[in-house]
Amino acid sequence: MATDVYIARMARALVDYSAEIKEKDKVLIQGTALAAPLIEALYKELIIKGAYPETLLILDNIETIFFTYAQDHQLTYVSPFRKYYVENVDIIIGIIADYNTKYLASVPPEKIAQRAKANQEINNILFERTFQGQMKWTLTLFPTHALAQEASMSLMEYEEFVHNACFLDKEDPVAAWKDLSKNQEKVVSYLQGKSTLHFLGEDTDLTVNVNGRTWINSDGHRNFPSGEVFTSPVETSAEGSIRFTYPGIYMGKEVEDITLTFEKGRVVKASAEKGDDLLQEMLNTDEGARRLGEVAIGTNYGITQFTKNILFDEKIGGTIHLAVGRSLPDAGGQNDSAIHWDLVKNMKQDSQIYADGELFYENGAFVF
Repeated sequence: MATDVYIARMARALVDYSAEIKEKDKVLIQGTALAAPLIEALYKELIIKGAYPETLLILDNIETIFFTYAQDHQLTYVSPFRKYYVENVDIIIGIIADYNTKYLASVPPEKIAQRAKANQEINNILFERTFQGQMKWTLTLFPTHALAQEASMSLMEYEEFVHNACFLDKEDPVAAWKDLSKNQEKVVSYLQGKSTLHFLGEDTDLTVNVNGRTWINSDGHRNFPSGEVFTSPVETSAEGSIRFTYPGIYMGKEVEDITLTFEKGRVVKASAEKGDDLLQEMLNTDEGARRLGEVAIGTNYGITQFTKNILFDEKIGGTIHLAVGRSLPDAGGQNDSAIHWDLVKNMKQDSQIYADGELFYENGAFVF
């Protein structure tokens, strides 16, 4: 971050608004050493709150060493230590602060898929405890040179981009997030109770059934920044095709120009101009990987460009994103998978979304 002011604002917003920390909450902060200024600011705020913070630092090269030398039994190992954390903490605050976004570029896709399967047990515990209200998690980002380079910005430009996306450029970021939450609640209220969504756009004609599913107002609590409304569609309902205009990023690897065709909710045809081998490997992870776990509309117009980081990209105002794989229990989803892969499509030109036959979204904006 450029100045201590923005770090302090971010820490307070995360503690007071996003994670809603209370006295004696057990909090785990995860991040790389590059995020030390934010980790320290968070730790200070948590101590002042009377919480019980712990830190888990991830060092440069650790993941690279693992995927380079790990044997099969290590790739499939479920860590009892990580399992203990997700079974016992009250809140996890995760901080993205990459040293190198391409550290997995040479890792075979099958290894990535194998590791994703091993992590499924821990992810299931996390999502189930969250759904039951037993724990919360918040994911955020601290600007680094690697993330700025990935976004084709200087570090100073990227810091400003992050500030704006998180509303940290405002004296009272929490008030701005509450305003966004109110606006999104109007969209959620409109969509709740609708049955069929119909997406039309470039190389896209797709319908999904959302009958009986719950729409979620993602307003900066789980993701910071946020700005989306989402649900999990009926698992057997997706029909038609969609072409994603932005690259799909999975563990730092890019898959470009993805087109998926669905029949009875299942991907029956998939192609990509670049990274097709990874696309096919991910879809073959398990049976659930070929079904949709999420449909969502991005609403954060403070995020103005694609940065190859899904924390920001899926929130871009004027986009939609669909996730193949694991559903979201709090939305009523029932699809089980080791992956949850968000894929983003620009909807700002020649695009519409209909709900039960009624046009409510056109060319990147709500029209109801």
